[in-house]
Amino acid sequence: MTVRAIATLALFLAWTLLLIPLQMVLIRIHSPLRRSLPHFYHRSLAWLLRVKVRKIGEPSAAAPTLFVCNHISWLDIVVLSAALPASFIAKQEVNDWPFFGLLARLQRTVFVERERRHRTVEHRDEMRERLESGDNLILFPEGTSSDGLRIQSFKSAFFAAAEHPVRGRPLTVQPVSLGYSQLNHMPVGRRWMRIFAWVGDEDLVPHLWRFLKVGPSEAVVEFHQPVTMESFASRKGMAAWCHQRVLEGLSDINAGRATPGPRTPAPVSHTTAAAAD
Repeated sequence: MTVRAIATLALFLAWTLLLIPLQMVLIRIHSPLRRSLPHFYHRSLAWLLRVKVRKIGEPSAAAPTLFVCNHISWLDIVVLSAALPASFIAKQEVNDWPFFGLLARLQRTVFVERERRHRTVEHRDEMRERLESGDNLILFPEGTSSDGLRIQSFKSAFFAAAEHPVRGRPLTVQPVSLGYSQLNHMPVGRRWMRIFAWVGDEDLVPHLWRFLKVGPSEAVVEFHQPVTMESFASRKGMAAWCHQRVLEGLSDINAGRATPGPRTPAPVSHTTAAAAD
């Protein structure tokens, strides 16, 4: 297993270093390919890491769309970017990470300071600017990663961009459930979820190395009903509704239900506790 892990790591580094200069050029010349190259890159990484990405439902065809998803691991970036072409919204600290910060910038990540509430308006405006340019964005509204079994409250402040029209129409928001269902062709379950979940103060490199030494895995991405702010009384209502959809999807994934149940819920009240400021 160690030999395979070393070979995988070597191929990852070689492939990444080959594509970095190309993406730099595409960004500098504002080529439309700057949006699609990260999608291609992460699809190839999913193959290299032996992660099968299974999609349920279809991503929104509206351009742009704000996708809101639960967050489990660094591996989410590979899985979600392999599933759809989009940029991420990430905490400012990621920008300072060696090497991985560079990769985040090359995917044109929007960095936000989540602990400084007074900068919410500034971050909202940056998100709107990217959305106005036609970029799809992926948001992790929990504000942190989870253990893969539960979902923390969605912070409604991150939904501020949906309160105003983008390109002259309401912004489309689509909740997305992400879970890890199989490892070595067997259900992951509670015991093995730690292979995927990256939580607490665990360093990235040891977690990455542990994952490289295991066998093939499967990630499931379920796209739920897209909505706009017109269906809700407030962004708290939208945050709570999206939280419930994502939670239902993750529960199905963790339970091993290959086909989810009907997804025809009514919007929830903006007073629902699942939405936090």
